[in-house]
Amino acid sequence: MNEVVIDCLGEACPVPLVKAQNKLKELAVGDVLIVQIDHSCAMKNVPEWARKDGHNVEVEEVDDGEWEVIIEKTH
Repeated sequence: MNEVVIDCLGEACPVPLVKAQNKLKELAVGDVLIVQIDHSCAMKNVPEWARKDGHNVEVEEVDDGEWEVIIEKTH
């Protein structure tokens, strides 16, 4: 299992979503993608997309206004 972190701090929609989608395509099933976000729009869109796509998603607030979206690739 690999764990890949992408830093999307300071980036607004749709940049974090596009980066997450592209990076997830490169990963194997069971790998984990951690998307670091500090934009509320991306905070909503990235987990929503990943769940709709059928992946396991967790969101952790690591700082005030800063989150990590943890996506486990399931297929």
